[in-house]
Amino acid sequence: MISVERRDQVAILKLSRDVTNALNLELVTKLSEALQKVKRDPEVRGIVLTGANDKIFSLGFDIPWLYEADQEKVGRFFRFFNQTCLDLYTIPKPTIAAITGHAIAGGTILALCCDYRHIAEGRKLMGLNEIKLGVPVPYLPDCIARQLLGVNKAREVLETGDFHPAEDLLRMGMVDRVLPLQSVLPNSIERANQLGSMPLAFALIKQNRVETVEAQVRERGEEKTRAFLECWFSPDTRERLREAIKKF
Repeated sequence: MISVERRDQVAILKLSRDVTNALNLELVTKLSEALQKVKRDPEVRGIVLTGANDKIFSLGFDIPWLYEADQEKVGRFFRFFNQTCLDLYTIPKPTIAAITGHAIAGGTILALCCDYRHIAEGRKLMGLNEIKLGVPVPYLPDCIARQLLGVNKAREVLETGDFHPAEDLLRMGMVDRVLPLQSVLPNSIERANQLGSMPLAFALIKQNRVETVEAQVRERGEEKTRAFLECWFSPDTRERLREAIKKF
Protein backbone atom coordinates (compact mmCIF):
# COMPACT_ATOMS: atom_id res chain seq x y z
CA MET A 1 0.00 0.00 0.00
CA ILE A 2 3.04 2.27 0.40
CA SER A 3 6.08 1.91 -1.80
CA VAL A 4 9.29 3.63 -0.72
CA GLU A 5 12.03 4.59 -3.19
CA ARG A 6 15.27 6.49 -2.73
CA ARG A 7 16.71 9.15 -5.01
CA ASP A 8 20.01 10.22 -3.48
CA GLN A 9 19.00 11.55 -0.04
CA VAL A 10 15.28 11.87 -0.78
CA ALA A 11 12.74 9.20 0.16
CA ILE A 12 9.73 8.95 -2.18
CA LEU A 13 6.63 7.58 -0.47
CA LYS A 14 3.99 6.47 -2.97
CA LEU A 15 0.39 5.78 -1.97
CA SER A 16 -0.49 2.62 -3.89
CA ARG A 17 -3.79 1.24 -2.68
CA ASP A 18 -5.67 0.52 -5.91
CA VAL A 19 -6.42 3.59 -8.05
CA THR A 20 -8.22 5.68 -5.44
CA ASN A 21 -5.75 5.42 -2.54
CA ALA A 22 -8.76 5.55 -0.23
CA LEU A 23 -7.60 5.91 3.36
CA ASN A 24 -8.40 2.99 5.65
CA LEU A 25 -6.62 1.80 8.79
CA GLU A 26 -4.20 -0.43 6.88
CA LEU A 27 -3.06 2.29 4.47
CA VAL A 28 -2.65 4.88 7.24
CA THR A 29 -0.72 2.34 9.32
CA LYS A 30 1.66 1.68 6.44
CA LEU A 31 2.10 5.42 5.89
CA SER A 32 2.82 5.97 9.58
CA GLU A 33 5.40 3.18 9.60
CA ALA A 34 7.10 4.57 6.50
CA LEU A 35 7.23 8.07 7.98
CA GLN A 36 8.79 6.81 11.22
CA LYS A 37 11.38 4.84 9.27
CA VAL A 38 12.50 7.74 7.08
CA LYS A 39 12.40 10.10 10.05
CA ARG A 40 14.96 7.94 11.86
CA ASP A 41 17.15 7.36 8.79
CA PRO A 42 20.10 9.81 8.86
CA GLU A 43 20.67 9.21 5.15
CA VAL A 44 17.22 10.63 4.31
CA ARG A 45 17.21 14.42 4.25
CA GLY A 46 13.97 15.04 2.37
CA ILE A 47 10.63 13.32 1.72
CA VAL A 48 8.30 13.38 -1.28
CA LEU A 49 4.75 12.09 -0.83
CA THR A 50 2.95 11.15 -4.04
CA GLY A 51 0.52 8.70 -5.58
CA ALA A 52 1.42 5.66 -7.64
CA ASN A 53 -0.88 6.73 -10.48
CA ASP A 54 -1.65 9.97 -12.32
CA LYS A 55 -5.41 9.86 -11.76
CA ILE A 56 -5.88 10.15 -8.00
CA PHE A 57 -3.42 11.22 -5.30
CA SER A 58 -6.02 10.13 -2.74
CA LEU A 59 -9.79 10.13 -2.74
CA GLY A 60 -9.83 10.62 1.03
CA PHE A 61 -11.38 8.39 3.67
CA ASP A 62 -12.62 4.95 2.61
CA ILE A 63 -16.22 5.92 3.32
CA PRO A 64 -17.86 2.53 2.64
CA TRP A 65 -15.42 0.87 5.05
CA LEU A 66 -15.87 3.53 7.72
CA TYR A 67 -19.65 3.62 7.34
CA GLU A 68 -19.87 -0.04 8.30
CA ALA A 69 -17.47 0.32 11.23
CA ASP A 70 -18.69 0.76 14.81
CA GLN A 71 -17.92 3.78 16.97
CA GLU A 72 -14.89 2.21 18.60
CA LYS A 73 -13.29 1.33 15.25
CA VAL A 74 -14.06 4.71 13.66
CA GLY A 75 -12.68 6.49 16.71
CA ARG A 76 -9.50 4.41 16.64
CA PHE A 77 -9.01 5.08 12.94
CA PHE A 78 -9.71 8.81 13.21
CA ARG A 79 -7.36 9.32 16.14
CA PHE A 80 -4.61 7.36 14.39
CA PHE A 81 -5.11 9.32 11.17
CA ASN A 82 -4.88 12.59 13.11
CA GLN A 83 -1.65 11.47 14.82
CA THR A 84 -0.13 10.37 11.51
CA CYS A 85 -0.99 13.75 9.97
CA LEU A 86 0.58 15.54 12.94
CA ASP A 87 3.71 13.41 12.55
CA LEU A 88 3.89 14.34 8.86
CA TYR A 89 3.29 18.02 9.62
CA THR A 90 6.02 18.21 12.28
CA ILE A 91 8.68 15.84 10.91
CA PRO A 92 11.94 17.86 11.00
CA LYS A 93 12.76 17.17 7.35
CA PRO A 94 11.41 18.90 4.24
CA THR A 95 8.28 17.27 2.86
CA ILE A 96 6.91 17.89 -0.64
CA ALA A 97 3.52 16.68 -1.87
CA ALA A 98 3.86 15.73 -5.55
CA ILE A 99 0.20 15.80 -6.60
CA THR A 100 -0.25 14.15 -9.98
CA GLY A 101 -3.96 13.33 -9.55
CA HIS A 102 -7.02 14.51 -7.66
CA ALA A 103 -6.50 15.11 -3.92
CA ILE A 104 -9.90 14.97 -2.25
CA ALA A 105 -10.77 15.51 1.44
CA GLY A 106 -8.26 13.29 3.28
CA GLY A 107 -5.99 13.50 0.24
CA THR A 108 -5.98 17.28 0.54
CA ILE A 109 -5.31 16.92 4.27
CA LEU A 110 -2.17 14.87 3.60
CA ALA A 111 -1.00 17.46 1.07
CA LEU A 112 -1.61 20.33 3.50
CA CYS A 113 0.51 18.56 6.12
CA CYS A 114 3.51 18.72 3.76
CA ASP A 115 5.76 21.77 3.61
CA TYR A 116 5.23 22.37 -0.11
CA ARG A 117 2.68 21.23 -2.68
CA HIS A 118 3.43 20.79 -6.38
CA ILE A 119 0.44 19.90 -8.55
CA ALA A 120 0.09 18.84 -12.18
CA GLU A 121 -1.50 21.32 -14.55
CA GLY A 122 -4.85 20.58 -16.13
CA ARG A 123 -7.94 19.28 -14.39
CA LYS A 124 -6.39 18.10 -11.13
CA LEU A 125 -8.71 19.00 -8.27
CA MET A 126 -8.17 19.57 -4.56
CA GLY A 127 -10.69 20.39 -1.87
CA LEU A 128 -12.04 19.75 1.60
CA ASN A 129 -15.63 18.61 1.09
CA GLU A 130 -16.24 17.37 4.63
CA ILE A 131 -19.00 19.90 5.25
CA LYS A 132 -21.03 18.34 2.43
CA LEU A 133 -20.89 15.05 4.33
CA GLY A 134 -22.11 16.72 7.51
CA VAL A 135 -18.81 16.76 9.41
CA PRO A 136 -16.21 19.47 10.08
CA VAL A 137 -12.74 19.41 8.59
CA PRO A 138 -10.48 17.77 11.20
CA TYR A 139 -8.85 20.24 13.56
CA LEU A 140 -5.24 20.00 12.32
CA PRO A 141 -5.95 20.79 8.63
CA ASP A 142 -8.46 23.43 9.75
CA CYS A 143 -5.66 25.17 11.67
CA ILE A 144 -3.17 24.71 8.81
CA ALA A 145 -5.62 26.15 6.25
CA ARG A 146 -6.26 29.24 8.36
CA GLN A 147 -2.52 29.81 8.86
CA LEU A 148 -1.68 29.13 5.21
CA LEU A 149 -4.54 30.88 3.41
CA GLY A 150 -5.69 33.55 5.84
CA VAL A 151 -9.14 33.82 7.39
CA ASN A 152 -11.17 34.75 4.31
CA LYS A 153 -9.77 32.20 1.86
CA ALA A 154 -9.78 29.49 4.51
CA ARG A 155 -13.42 30.25 5.26
CA GLU A 156 -14.27 29.75 1.60
CA VAL A 157 -12.43 26.43 1.44
CA LEU A 158 -13.71 25.05 4.75
CA GLU A 159 -17.31 26.24 4.57
CA THR A 160 -18.18 25.57 0.93
CA GLY A 161 -16.57 22.17 0.48
CA ASP A 162 -15.85 22.98 -3.16
CA PHE A 163 -13.14 21.40 -5.30
CA HIS A 164 -10.65 23.72 -7.00
CA PRO A 165 -8.51 23.32 -10.16
CA ALA A 166 -4.77 23.81 -10.18
CA GLU A 167 -4.57 27.46 -11.26
CA ASP A 168 -7.16 28.51 -8.68
CA LEU A 169 -5.29 26.57 -6.01
CA LEU A 170 -2.12 28.48 -6.90
CA ARG A 171 -3.88 31.84 -6.65
CA MET A 172 -5.38 30.87 -3.30
CA GLY A 173 -2.04 29.72 -1.92
CA MET A 174 -3.05 26.09 -1.41
CA VAL A 175 -0.29 24.91 -3.75
CA ASP A 176 3.15 26.33 -4.43
CA ARG A 177 3.72 25.29 -8.05
CA VAL A 178 1.66 24.14 -11.03
CA LEU A 179 3.80 22.04 -13.36
CA PRO A 180 3.49 19.79 -16.41
CA LEU A 181 2.57 16.30 -15.26
CA GLN A 182 5.95 14.79 -16.12
CA SER A 183 7.76 17.54 -14.17
CA VAL A 184 5.88 17.25 -10.86
CA LEU A 185 7.89 14.41 -9.32
CA PRO A 186 11.37 15.50 -10.58
CA ASN A 187 10.79 19.07 -9.37
CA SER A 188 9.52 17.83 -6.01
CA ILE A 189 12.62 15.68 -5.57
CA GLU A 190 14.84 18.60 -6.54
CA ARG A 191 13.11 20.86 -3.98
CA ALA A 192 13.42 18.26 -1.23
CA ASN A 193 17.12 17.84 -2.03
CA GLN A 194 17.68 21.59 -1.97
CA LEU A 195 16.00 22.13 1.40
CA GLY A 196 17.48 18.95 2.84
CA SER A 197 21.00 20.17 2.12
CA MET A 198 20.61 22.55 5.10
CA PRO A 199 19.11 20.08 7.60
CA LEU A 200 19.67 21.84 10.92
CA ALA A 201 18.71 25.33 9.75
CA PHE A 202 15.65 23.99 7.92
CA ALA A 203 14.50 21.96 10.92
CA LEU A 204 14.68 25.00 13.21
CA ILE A 205 12.87 27.25 10.75
CA LYS A 206 10.17 24.62 10.28
CA GLN A 207 9.78 24.23 14.02
CA ASN A 208 9.10 27.96 14.30
CA ARG A 209 6.39 27.64 11.64
CA VAL A 210 4.59 24.56 12.94
CA GLU A 211 4.90 24.83 16.72
CA THR A 212 1.89 27.12 17.24
CA VAL A 213 -0.48 24.83 15.33
CA GLU A 214 1.07 21.76 16.96
CA ALA A 215 0.45 23.24 20.43
CA GLN A 216 -3.18 24.02 19.53
CA VAL A 217 -3.77 20.48 18.33
CA ARG A 218 -2.14 18.85 21.33
CA GLU A 219 -4.19 21.02 23.67
CA ARG A 220 -7.60 20.73 22.00
CA GLY A 221 -7.30 17.79 19.62
CA GLU A 222 -9.19 15.24 21.72
CA GLU A 223 -12.05 17.66 22.33
CA LYS A 224 -12.29 18.31 18.59
CA THR A 225 -12.10 14.58 17.85
CA ARG A 226 -15.06 13.83 20.10
CA ALA A 227 -17.08 16.54 18.35
CA PHE A 228 -16.17 15.11 14.93
CA LEU A 229 -17.20 11.60 15.95
CA GLU A 230 -20.49 12.88 17.35
CA CYS A 231 -21.19 14.47 13.95
CA TRP A 232 -20.11 11.33 12.10
CA PHE A 233 -22.75 9.22 13.84
CA SER A 234 -25.54 11.81 13.71
CA PRO A 235 -28.64 10.89 11.62
CA ASP A 236 -28.08 13.70 9.12
CA THR A 237 -24.49 12.67 8.46
CA ARG A 238 -25.39 8.98 8.19
CA GLU A 239 -27.86 9.87 5.45
CA ARG A 240 -25.27 12.01 3.64
CA LEU A 241 -22.73 9.20 3.89
CA ARG A 242 -25.20 6.73 2.39
CA GLU A 243 -25.63 9.03 -0.58
CA ALA A 244 -21.86 9.51 -0.89
CA ILE A 245 -21.28 5.74 -0.94
CA LYS A 246 -23.43 5.48 -4.07
CA LYS A 247 -20.89 7.68 -5.88
CA PHE A 248 -17.76 6.21 -4.30
